[in-house]
Amino acid sequence: MGKDKISSNDVQRLFLQAVISRRYMSEKLAKTLHRKCVDTVKFAGGLNIPYEDTVGFWDDFITKVNRSLDPLDLEFKNVVDEVKGRKHYVLVNTKGDEIAQMATDYTPAEIAFFKAVVEQIMLSPNLAFSLSSLAALREVSTLKSTMTKTQAEVVLSSFVAKGWLLKSKKGRFSLSARTIVELEPYLRSSYNEELLDCTICSEVVTKGITCVGTNCHTYIHMHCYAVYKRTKSSCPTCRTEWGNGSSLPPIGEDAAKPGQDHQRRVRRRSGADGDEDEDEMDPSQSQSQSQDPSQEPSQTQTQKKGKKKAAAKGSKKTNGRAAREETPESEEDNDDEELSQNIEGMDIDNLTQDKGRSRRKR
Repeated sequence: MGKDKISSNDVQRLFLQAVISRRYMSEKLAKTLHRKCVDTVKFAGGLNIPYEDTVGFWDDFITKVNRSLDPLDLEFKNVVDEVKGRKHYVLVNTKGDEIAQMATDYTPAEIAFFKAVVEQIMLSPNLAFSLSSLAALREVSTLKSTMTKTQAEVVLSSFVAKGWLLKSKKGRFSLSARTIVELEPYLRSSYNEELLDCTICSEVVTKGITCVGTNCHTYIHMHCYAVYKRTKSSCPTCRTEWGNGSSLPPIGEDAAKPGQDHQRRVRRRSGADGDEDEDEMDPSQSQSQSQDPSQEPSQTQTQKKGKKKAAAKGSKKTNGRAAREETPESEEDNDDEELSQNIEGMDIDNLTQDKGRSRRKR
């Protein structure tokens, strides 16, 4: 029995299969994926499919992809990560409860843990927008669940591996580009007062610089500032002279003060008089820690060997990939090679089998 005919449309179908399974990737990786999909369909079908390594050709392809995703309330969206200023693509749910997007990978208790960690990141003082490892694990005790700290370590590793959180070399957790883009409506509705927008590009900023001027509310991504300072040396809002920018206060983990994570932040809920929520320290969570936060990751490492093994095992189960913002250039190249092998190993017969199954159903 003959196979259904392979067509140029299978390039898009193959690309979508990979995107839906991966959801988040660098632009470099997405373009490699596209090229490999073209090569695979060409080889399997003996077709002459046009391909150009140009911006216009790529933009047209992404437009077609999003046209196919639109009926599913999905969008393959372009975003610039805050750490290195590189372009990434995220598969975003454009409708429904944004936080529920995690439900396919995590239990309700794990999602509650994620939300608790995000809250501490968003409420962190001094525009630090980050949280130490010990402070993140401490959130387990605030939940109505049976999750242990050992299990929480595994879950945190999974959040990083799947691109929901970043973990820096200092061991501090912060929001990833994926979380900012996919969960932006949730963040804006829950933390509208805390969320900052970049003065240059108007996108959410949790890592960057702010103005030295008194009462100036200028916040800029580092990659936006890198472009801005080529022609300007003063604040775009208050016109305070910045010079070479070396004295500009940071936004992000470099703004964190020693000991600021020793007590968890809680939000005082608005009362009947309609007062806005305020942040305050939770006295029930005060700890007698005197260690520098930068040393906290080593404290976690000194826990029982069983906890280490559980965390390592959990990292393997969740693919063990670090968030893309932390991936060095050489590791991105390894990702490209891995992706190439995966695409070349995909059997084009799967596409024709899918077509046959859908026809039989009809």
